[in-house]
Amino acid sequence: MTTTKPKKGDLLIAEPSIIGDISFNRSIVLLTDYNKEGAIGFILNKPLNYSISDLIPQIDASFDVYNGGPVEQDNLYFIHKRPDLIPNSVEISLGIFWGGDFNIVADLIANNQITANDIKFFLGYSGWDSNQLETELKSNAWVVTKNTYKKDIIEKSYETFWKEKMIELGEDYSIWSNAPENPSYN
Repeated sequence: MTTTKPKKGDLLIAEPSIIGDISFNRSIVLLTDYNKEGAIGFILNKPLNYSISDLIPQIDASFDVYNGGPVEQDNLYFIHKRPDLIPNSVEISLGIFWGGDFNIVADLIANNQITANDIKFFLGYSGWDSNQLETELKSNAWVVTKNTYKKDIIEKSYETFWKEKMIELGEDYSIWSNAPENPSYN
């Protein structure tokens, strides 16, 4: 399922070789936009020690907030699978949507009309300028794969996600699935 040319909706799997990169070590990024001007995505498997109510006290919910990437970490972003309830959202692909009317999102959460399985929040995003991602791909920093989970990727458990992808990639990658996050601990 790997591909060489990424497109909107694909996953970027951090290569084991980018150990030491605080933002992207063992990361899985959902590409939300990809064009000649660059790429944007969100890290799916790096939860922060915040819930949405920590950041927005008016929302009384314990939805996790994730580190979306190193860019604009003071801004809150979200992806979801409920365009029927959240107007002004933009389809990424495969039933996954980005953004929309945040006031309506807050009301939907307050009224228990959406759950943590419907939406995922991020502080910051991952961004690449024109040709920057291509350069990183040539230097083997990432493996590009299709999003086989489709909209269910929002529900994917972050704890074992990178490990599972290493096993799926097989061959030289599967050995990394059980390696400690910091190889000096070995």
